[in-house]
Amino acid sequence: MKYAVVGAGAMGLRYGILLQYNAGVEVDYIEPTEASLEKIHAQGDQVWKSRDHKNRHLVKTRVYSPEEYQGNPDVWIFFMKQMQLQNALERLAPKIKTHQTALAAMNGMGHIEKLQQYFSDDRIIGGTAMIATVLNDYGDVDFMGAEGAGTSVYANLTEKDSETIQKIKKDFQAANLNPKITENFMGTLLTKVFFNSVENSIVTMFQLRMGELLSYDNFLEGIARPLIDEAYDAAEAAGYKLLESRDEMVAQVE
Repeated sequence: MKYAVVGAGAMGLRYGILLQYNAGVEVDYIEPTEASLEKIHAQGDQVWKSRDHKNRHLVKTRVYSPEEYQGNPDVWIFFMKQMQLQNALERLAPKIKTHQTALAAMNGMGHIEKLQQYFSDDRIIGGTAMIATVLNDYGDVDFMGAEGAGTSVYANLTEKDSETIQKIKKDFQAANLNPKITENFMGTLLTKVFFNSVENSIVTMFQLRMGELLSYDNFLEGIARPLIDEAYDAAEAAGYKLLESRDEMVAQVE
């Protein structure tokens, strides 16, 4: 399978580098952000890669603007900010073909509806990634955690199995992205949305880092769990089943 990663930020670079160098598959990058594109070009079409702030070195990439890209990928992987996606899709529209699949493991909601303007439902895969990655600067990515750390989950919009998603799973396994395939599309997306809504809300309210909050003895049961319970109650009332139990979500926060 050939992949085009749209968005050369933290997660886009992590997926692309792992697929290219671990799985040995062909990867192109499409970077709609001009400053990022220029920085990577200035580095000789290379990006800095480190792990846990160590072993910083350059790795080769192929990066293009949406307008100059002439490739024909099997799968487009979208890692954009929600507010950037529509513009990126409009710029890529002449390049998108009916046989291609869109995979988006972006944070938040709203991206699937945008993808539906350009891809048929049987060519859209949603996902979530619990893979810590930091973008130090344009073209400078830091993988957090040991090789193979983190997990990712994917589901077809049709909620049916397909040959394409199984091929993607095989490549992602080789890349050490630890993929899992489900047939629960909304549950897949909402699990990450709810996790972020709890963790990010707490960090914002207290203006502290998660490590500082976790040092509080009653943080998980006294603060995190009530928010998680509220989120799960809302999901159940709307008829959605999340991928993790309440206890598993609490453990994820920890």
